[in-house]
Amino acid sequence: MDITNQNIKKKRQDKILELIDRYEIETQEELAGRLCGSGYPVTQATVSRDIRELKLSKVSVGKGRQKYAAFSQDDEHLGEKYIRVLKEGYVSMALAQNLLVMKTVPGMAMAVAAAVDALKIEEIVGCIAGDNTIMMAMQSKEAASVAMNKIGRMIEH
Repeated sequence: MDITNQNIKKKRQDKILELIDRYEIETQEELAGRLCGSGYPVTQATVSRDIRELKLSKVSVGKGRQKYAAFSQDDEHLGEKYIRVLKEGYVSMALAQNLLVMKTVPGMAMAVAAAVDALKIEEIVGCIAGDNTIMMAMQSKEAASVAMNKIGRMIEH
């Protein structure tokens, strides 16, 4: 990618962050429309790629609605934000050998999985998220039990 395309991409991604901060944007289509309205003609594929690169997550805004949000690495309350996402999306969890299976409210699994990953719970090797289910892999049954207890304590507080 040449310098000009990198500059355009950087400006477009900065605009995305500005838009999601200003508006409650629920869908990629809505984001693409706002970008086009701001002078950034984009395809859905470009928006999807930008969302992935910016590591945007959807968070609940109440009444069954969600919006895109960015978690800044400079935020001093980052851990609290991730725990809040975990609490907002959590429904239940169960152990299955060395796997921890967590149910979330519909549409929140990816945001909750991103929060769990960001919390860096050492027992968790990795997460896979669907729409309302997250599978977390651990090295052992014991590690899965420890991780389940850690997450349980975060949710209770």
